[in-house]
Amino acid sequence: MLDLRQLRYFVTVAETEHVGRAAERLHISQSPLSRQIAQLEKTLGLTLFERSQQRIRLTADGRVFLSEARALLLHADRLENLGRRLGRGEEGGLCIGYAPDAMHTGVLPRALRELHDERPGIHVALYNHPAAEQFEGLRRRSLDIALVSEPPAEDDPDLRAALLLDDPLLLAVPSGHSAADLAEITPTDLEGLPWIAVENSRRPAWRDEFIAACAASGFAPDIRLEAAEPLTALGLVASGLGLALVQRSMVRGEAPAGVTVRELPWLDMSVRLWAAWHRVDLRPVVTSFRETVLAAPRGGGGGRGGIGGGGGAHLKKRRGRPLWGG
Repeated sequence: MLDLRQLRYFVTVAETEHVGRAAERLHISQSPLSRQIAQLEKTLGLTLFERSQQRIRLTADGRVFLSEARALLLHADRLENLGRRLGRGEEGGLCIGYAPDAMHTGVLPRALRELHDERPGIHVALYNHPAAEQFEGLRRRSLDIALVSEPPAEDDPDLRAALLLDDPLLLAVPSGHSAADLAEITPTDLEGLPWIAVENSRRPAWRDEFIAACAASGFAPDIRLEAAEPLTALGLVASGLGLALVQRSMVRGEAPAGVTVRELPWLDMSVRLWAAWHRVDLRPVVTSFRETVLAAPRGGGGGRGGIGGGGGAHLKKRRGRPLWGG
């Protein structure tokens, strides 16, 4: 049986790579700490550290074990917190993973408002992680629900998913731009015009994917600016610095000042957002919150959304293969 105290000792030593500094952080002396680490290695039958006179380093097996130890300790902390809340007569908390577009489109804020109205005392923790990390969190039970830019595999034995949002992309043009007054905008009209793209730090190839997606639609964008997040890009459009692709949910029926939004019938692209969860529910509050999330409108009518060219959610041809995005 693993000793959680020994695991905490191990993680601290691994992070400091120094028994003395680890002992200071843990407020114990070095000798007991060394004995606990040695006992853990004996229990596992595994050498976790390479030791020398100068320093202590993780072995290859130790690095693998460290990742799992951190996950277990995180779950243990959450379990302890849940137990204490249940002991006080509360329902426990919710741990929610999300992609940025879950916030931008209003899907998550709307669900959280409803949750607060129904259960004002519940504790909620939010985690902005890539989809793969969120799926792992669901499997390890460190997350209760994940709002992600791509669904888990259809044959995943543990996870289930449902499409939450299919938000069409529109063209955002500076109001004084010649394209804003065209009766109909064609791909040729957009050829060579300056564009603003939202970079995606989680997809190194986002720029190439954005250009390829535009080329597939029939025009080549001239990317002049790269914005770190969607609202910055929209502000740049309003300043007359370029064009951008905008989710329909972003305009909420009225474009911001300085921006004209046009539909492109030939641009069959949208931003998609999924809810994912573990197939086995352990607590009624998780089931209830998931039902609230799944009841959200599917057509992108929520709050402000992302902008094409690397936004947080997954951008797809609405009836085709993935193009670019989170």
